[in-house]
Amino acid sequence: MIVPDTKPNPKPNPKPNPKPKAKSKHREDRENDLSLAAREPEMERKLEKELAASGYQEFLVEIKQRIQEAQVRAALAVNRELVLLYWQIGRDILRRQGEQGWGGKVIDRLAADLRRAFPEVSGFSKRNLQYMRAFAGAYPEEAFVQQAVAQIPWGHNTTLLDAVKDPAERAWYIHKTIENGWSRNILVHQIVSGLYHRQGKALDNFASVLPPPDSDLTRQLLKDPYNFDFLTLSQQAQERELHHGLIAHIREFLLELGKGFAYVGSEYPLEVEGREYRLDILFYHLHLRCFVIIELKPGEFEPEYAGKMNFYLSAVDDQLRNPTDGPSIGIILCRSRNRLIVEYALRDMSKPISVSEYLLNLLPELPAPLSGSLPTVEELEELESELGGGEAEGSETPAEDESER
Repeated sequence: MIVPDTKPNPKPNPKPNPKPKAKSKHREDRENDLSLAAREPEMERKLEKELAASGYQEFLVEIKQRIQEAQVRAALAVNRELVLLYWQIGRDILRRQGEQGWGGKVIDRLAADLRRAFPEVSGFSKRNLQYMRAFAGAYPEEAFVQQAVAQIPWGHNTTLLDAVKDPAERAWYIHKTIENGWSRNILVHQIVSGLYHRQGKALDNFASVLPPPDSDLTRQLLKDPYNFDFLTLSQQAQERELHHGLIAHIREFLLELGKGFAYVGSEYPLEVEGREYRLDILFYHLHLRCFVIIELKPGEFEPEYAGKMNFYLSAVDDQLRNPTDGPSIGIILCRSRNRLIVEYALRDMSKPISVSEYLLNLLPELPAPLSGSLPTVEELEELESELGGGEAEGSETPAEDESER
């Protein structure tokens, strides 16, 4: 009899766990990069907080401002040297022509020789050399050239030589360009608009209500007339149309007003004893440190305008003026005014008020039969509101319908 073997089969020895493979250098670097990238936003936020707490933004603004100022100084220094060089060349041409009897042909020869010697340098054309000679003739004093004329670009100087023949007027525009930082286009605009002849010509009572230094400075900031030729209005334009036009062209309006006017509001509300009054346009003047009210009148000046402005100025001084501010100033702008009527109206007013005319770019009058057949402003506004409502009701028109049309 065979006895079965009951001994259990020996279990096979378990395989030893394989050692983990060492990470490749490339894989390890990649994982580190991913981990760092995941933490970067948090690290960035932490850095932002630390920098904000330590005044970094103020430091950055200061450095940027210093760089910009250095760039401006460098540009001004280059411009100054260039303008002085051009003046010296012009002076020498004039002197040699006087001493040697050289004729105008010498400029042709000089231009050709200079361009041959300095082919990479512009500015030595015949035309520019003629400007240099005229430039030196217009400003014979080198001190004035160094102190004023060399402070503005050459293009500004050639514009003044072409457009302004009176030396005093030309010097005035040079100083105003330096003071206001006018571009060449703005300088041209101011010359064409006759700013020199309009500045400080407004009728006012400043001498009787302001101290002499303040009254002189304030008077020089005002004009008569103001040139609103950027507006195109009809002869019958109403106050509302003029007001809306000036606000729509606020950049041009501020340019015409001059430096220092900061816009505060249009139809600015003032409440007095439960009644609301609205100022046409309210500004704050940054140099005079005072509020300036502008009232627009489409017709001739009337004496009652002065009384109303005096009332507005009293209210603004009481409600808006800070203790460090100067007295608020009122400017009444009219299509026309009679000098004697303005003087009588302002003589006993206690607040500083100025009255100036303004000029418009007027549309030509339409023939009577045609003008009678056209809608009025009120009718057009009513039609516009009706059309606006219709558009709102039909705004659910599918987009595809629009494309099919």
